[in-house]
Amino acid sequence: MKGTYNFSFSGLKTAVLYLVRDYRTRAGPVAAGAPSDDLPVADLAASFQAAVVEVLVEKTRAAAEERGAKQVLLAGGVASNSLLRQQMRERIGVPVLCPSPELCTDNAACVAAVGCFKLRAGEQAGWDLDVVPGLKLDPHLAIPCSSDLTL
Repeated sequence: MKGTYNFSFSGLKTAVLYLVRDYRTRAGPVAAGAPSDDLPVADLAASFQAAVVEVLVEKTRAAAEERGAKQVLLAGGVASNSLLRQQMRERIGVPVLCPSPELCTDNAACVAAVGCFKLRAGEQAGWDLDVVPGLKLDPHLAIPCSSDLTL
């Protein structure tokens, strides 16, 4: 998505999916879901990571330069990736702040917590549940977190 700060990795993920599928086809019969003995998993993972890091760093660098940023904050689940942290710090022209990896949480934890609270409140979704990007949470649902979040 040249010329914008937007990015999408769905095409890259699809390319990897097809690469693995085609590789398994060439390698001969392999049980569904089973890894092929010679599938270069480490190389595929490293190449995928390198491609994603390159896009994130370059778009961040360009945005920081264009907007005159004084610093960049790397956050979210992706901020725990050590290669991304290293490349951001080396290639961005301003200080890059990163929380410690154990504080780099993903949205999945937030979604799971909301699901837990809703279940405790007696709510259950049907199979027709769909994505609601602007969903507002009921403030009465905010049950204090504790170590006993067992269901």
